[in-house]
Amino acid sequence: MSDNFTGIDGIELADAVQAVRDELLAAAARGTGRDLRFEVGDINLEFTVELRRDARVKSGVRAWVISADADAGRSTASTHRVSFTLRPKDARTNGGWEVGNDTPADTSAFGRTE
Repeated sequence: MSDNFTGIDGIELADAVQAVRDELLAAAARGTGRDLRFEVGDINLEFTVELRRDARVKSGVRAWVISADADAGRSTASTHRVSFTLRPKDARTNGGWEVGNDTPADTSAFGRTE
């Protein structure tokens, strides 16, 4: 995050989305060698953002994710609710994303007491 505004107590929206991406990759790495894999479905994100003008950026406006505490102290006219859905895709195959390993899971031993 580049802090172009003194006193901003949030992160850039792009950094928030990057954090979700990084956590999904970390979860996939931790799933290596495990017999159970999870398919990642739609990811619904909702943030309170504050829009600020910045003459130094091409678009002139940046969106900052702010905390609930910060939101309570600001005028509601300066904050907005943003929600969107991300659908993860594997960049190599363009298919859905799975968190786990490459071998098929085997549940035949689940519940067995032998």
